[in-house]
Amino acid sequence: MNLFLKKTVYFACIFLCSFLTQAQEKLSFNKGWKFYEGDVPFPVIKGHGQSYMNAKAGSASGAAAPGYDDHNWRTLNLPHDWAIENPCDSTENVSQGYRKRGFGWYRRKFKLDPSDRGKHLELQFEGIATYATIWINGSVVHRNWCGYTSSYIDITPFAKYGDEVNTIAVRVDANSMEGWWYEGAGIYRDTWLIKRSPVHIITDGVYANPVKLASGRWEIPAEISLQNTGSKPVIAQVEVGLYTTAGKLLEKKEQSITINTLDTNSVTLKIQTSNPALWTLESPTLYQVKTIVKLNGGIIDSLSTKCGFRTLKFDADSGFFLNGKHVKLKGVCNHLDHAGLGVAVPDAIQEFRLRKLKEMGVNAYRCSHNPPSASFLDLCDRMGIMVMDENRNFNSSPEYVRQLQWLIRRDRNHPSIILWSVFNEEPMQGTEIGYQMVRRMSHEVKKLDATRPVTAAMNGGLFDPVNVSQAVDIVGFNYQIWAYDRFHKENPTIPLTSSEDVSAFMTRGEYTTNNSKHVFDSYDTHAADWGATHRNGWKAIAERPYLAGGFVWTGFDYHGEPTPHAWPTVSSFFGIMDLCGFPKTAYYIHQAQWLEGKAVMHLIPDWNWPADSIGKNIKVMAISNAETVKLFLNGKLIGEQKADKYEMNTWRVPYQPGKLMAIGYVRGKEISRYTVETTGAPVRLALNPDRASVKGNGIDALPITVEALDSKGRAVPYANFKVNFTLSGPGRIVSVGNGDPNSHEPEKGNVRSLFNGLAQVIIQTDETSTDQTITLIASAEGMKPAQLVIPVKQAPALSYVPVISSNQLLDKWLMSEMSISKPDPKKEIAENDMNSWQPSTTGKLQKMTGKYVMYRSNIKLSKQQVERGSEILFKQLTGKAEIWANGEKIGEKTNAEPSDFKVGLPKDKTYSQITVLFQSGVNEKTGFGGVVEFR
Repeated sequence: MNLFLKKTVYFACIFLCSFLTQAQEKLSFNKGWKFYEGDVPFPVIKGHGQSYMNAKAGSASGAAAPGYDDHNWRTLNLPHDWAIENPCDSTENVSQGYRKRGFGWYRRKFKLDPSDRGKHLELQFEGIATYATIWINGSVVHRNWCGYTSSYIDITPFAKYGDEVNTIAVRVDANSMEGWWYEGAGIYRDTWLIKRSPVHIITDGVYANPVKLASGRWEIPAEISLQNTGSKPVIAQVEVGLYTTAGKLLEKKEQSITINTLDTNSVTLKIQTSNPALWTLESPTLYQVKTIVKLNGGIIDSLSTKCGFRTLKFDADSGFFLNGKHVKLKGVCNHLDHAGLGVAVPDAIQEFRLRKLKEMGVNAYRCSHNPPSASFLDLCDRMGIMVMDENRNFNSSPEYVRQLQWLIRRDRNHPSIILWSVFNEEPMQGTEIGYQMVRRMSHEVKKLDATRPVTAAMNGGLFDPVNVSQAVDIVGFNYQIWAYDRFHKENPTIPLTSSEDVSAFMTRGEYTTNNSKHVFDSYDTHAADWGATHRNGWKAIAERPYLAGGFVWTGFDYHGEPTPHAWPTVSSFFGIMDLCGFPKTAYYIHQAQWLEGKAVMHLIPDWNWPADSIGKNIKVMAISNAETVKLFLNGKLIGEQKADKYEMNTWRVPYQPGKLMAIGYVRGKEISRYTVETTGAPVRLALNPDRASVKGNGIDALPITVEALDSKGRAVPYANFKVNFTLSGPGRIVSVGNGDPNSHEPEKGNVRSLFNGLAQVIIQTDETSTDQTITLIASAEGMKPAQLVIPVKQAPALSYVPVISSNQLLDKWLMSEMSISKPDPKKEIAENDMNSWQPSTTGKLQKMTGKYVMYRSNIKLSKQQVERGSEILFKQLTGKAEIWANGEKIGEKTNAEPSDFKVGLPKDKTYSQITVLFQSGVNEKTGFGGVVEFR
C-alpha cells in the first residue's frame, strides 16, 4: 500500500469514527491552573538562529513556551480576580478602587485521549480582565480585546493526543482599562473545553426566539448554524422540537442541509404553536427548543435552548407593555463585583443579589456598562427580571462590530432581554460622527435580532441638529430630568425611558453627615450634582406616563469610583445596598414606591443615641406605602400624618431611650408596623445564613450575615469590633466584607470588623461524595462566640478536564541527518544552519536509514534546579541511546527495547543543551516513543 493510499485510509477512518460520538461534551477547565502575578518578560531575541525560530509557529518563548518551568507558580482554580486580593494603595487608580492590577500569567497542562482525534475541540474563556493573549502549545491562537466578551478558540489544529501534553498559556494585561469603575484582573469567568463531532452546531449557533404572528399563533423561526471541520462534505439532517417544561413535545420540524468541508451553513425551521404559557414577571415560564443533528440516521450533535413566549412594546405616549399589559420599568444599574469576591462572583451569589433586588420590587436590570455572564442571564430568565443588555465599547470599526455581534448572538434567546444598548454616555452622542456610528451599530444588531429595540444611554446631545437619538428605537436619558418633557414635546413619536437616574449618596447605618470622615446620612438628602434623590428621581418618572420607566444608579455599591470623595474612600456610595447586599434606607424607600400588594413599613434611625442626646430632637423617617402613619415613642403617640408616597414622612422627636414604633393604616385599618428600640451592650455574636444548606459540588457559595446581639437577643447597630472566623469541613472562606466604603481591611482571609452592626462572610463548598456538614465559628474579644453548622448536600459536580503534573516537558527537538558512521555528540550547529537539522517532536519514532541519529533540545535550569539537582525522564525511549548534557555524557541506555529511561543532572551544574545519540539497525525504529519530562 503506497503512502498516499495509507494516508487516505487513515484520515477516512478518523472522519467516520468521529461521528460515533453523540452530542457535545462540555468539560469545565476551571481546575488546576498555575498563576503568576506580574509580567514575565520574553527573552531578548539576538542572533540569527533565535530570530529565525522566533518567527515560526509553535515557537513561543518565555512563559508562553510549553516547556517553561512554572512549578513555583501558585496553583488555583478559576474564576479568579487577583486585584481583589491586593491591598488598597493610595498610589493606584481611584476608579479601580485603589487596587493594583498590572499583569498576570496563567498556565494549564492537559491531555487528550486518542479517541478525541478527529473531533472539533473548542476552548472557551467566558471573560478575562482585561486584554489577553492566549497560546496553545507555543502558538498564538487568540488575542482578546475586551474584558467582557467571551473567547471561542478552535484548538483542533494545535491539539496533541495520548501521552503528549497540551499547554495553554495566557498573558493578561489588566493595566488596560475599559471602564471607570472596578474591573478586576484575571480570568474571572468560567472556562470550558467543548468536544464536538466534526459536523456540529457552532457555539451560539441556535437562534430560537418566539414571535407572535398577526393570526395570534406563535412561531419560532429557529435558525441553526452548522460547521463541518471534517475532511468531506456531508448532508446532515437537522431536527428542531419545541418542548414544555414537563418535557412534552409540542411540534417538531426536520430538514436536510449540505455543509462543505471546513465551511458553515445555516438552515431555518419554523415551529408554530398556540396558547403557550407566557413568560411574565410573576410566572416566568420557559420552554425548551431541542436541536438534533443526524448523519446517516445517527445523532452526531444536539443542543437544548431555553426560550420564553412574551411580547414587548414601547409606546411613545404610554410607556412599556409586556404581553399587552402596562408595566413601569422599576430598574437598577449594576456593576459586576461583590465584597471580597471582586468580579469573580459565583452563580449562587449572583442569585442572592438578584433575589435581594426582586424583594425590593425591582423588575428590570441594566447591565452597566458591559455584557454580563451567560449564567447571569439564565438567572434573570428564571426569576422574571427584565434586562437591558449593554455593549461595552462604542466603536463601529470591524473589531468592535465583532464584539457587538458576539453579544447579540450569545444573548438573543433570553426572554429576559428587552433592550439592546449600544453605548453609555459617549461624548460624540450629539455629533454626526456619533450618529453615523450608532446607525451602523444598530443595523448590525437588527441583522441578528429584529425583535428587540435598540437604545443608547445619553447624557447630552439630545437637542443637537444631528444626534444619536435619531439612530435608535428608544431614547435613553441619563440624568436628564429637565429634558423629559421638552424632548417628548418635540419628538412625540419616539418612545422614551430613563436609562440611568438618581446617583444619590448614603452610608449604611449612618444618620449624620460628616464630610471630613466621608460619611453620608441615610435620610436620602444627598445626591450628585447631576443626579437626584431616590424620592425625587422616581417621582419624575412615575408621574410621566410616556416614560417607560427608569434604572437607578445603582442597586449595589461597588469597588472604585468613590464619588464625590477620594482616598481613603475605596468604594462607591451610590448603592441602594452596600457591597455585601445589606440594605440602606433607599432599599425601603423603593420597596414603598415599587412593591404592589405588599404592605411596607420601615423606620430610621436606629434608637441608640448617646446620653447627652436625651431631650434633643432626632429626625425620624417613616417609610411606608400606607395611607396614614402614626408614630409612637414608648407607647405615647407622637403624631399622625397622611402618608406621602414620594417624600415619605418625617418628625422631629425628642430623644428618650426605649421603643419607637410606626403603624401604617389603610382606610383606618392597620396594615403594617415597625419598631426600633434602644439596645443594651453587645454580649454575643450571631451567624445568619442566607440559605439552610449548600450543595457539595465544589462551586456553591453561601453568604452569611454576622451581627452582634445584646443580652435580650437584639441586634446592636453600633457594634464595630473585629470578628475572627474559623471553618471546618468540606469548604473554605472565600470572602469577608462589611459594606464600609472607607475600610481598608483585607477582603480575603478570616478576619473582618463589623460595620454599624453587620459583616458578611461567604463560604464556598468543596466537592463531596456524601452528605456532610461545615462548621463556622465567629469569635471576638469579650463576646460569646457563635457557631453555625451548615448541611452540605451531595450534588453532582461539574465534569472537569483532568489536572495533570506540571513537570516541564522537552518537546521541541532538532533531529540530525542519519548516518552510517557515529557522529560527534559535541558537534555544534551553526547559527545560520536552518536546514541540516530538522524540527522534531516527541511521541513518534523514526525509521532508520542509517545506524545513527542525534536529537538536540535546549533547557533552562532555574536557580533551585541547579542547587538541588534534577532529572530527565524519557518515556518509552526506543533504541540504544547516549544522553549528553553540554558535551558531557550523563547516561547511556544499552538495550534497544522501548522502556522508560531516567538520567540525573547533578546539582551545582548549569546545563543548557541536551543531546540524545541513538544507535540502531537500518530499517529499525528509534526515537522518543513518549514524552520527555524535565523534573
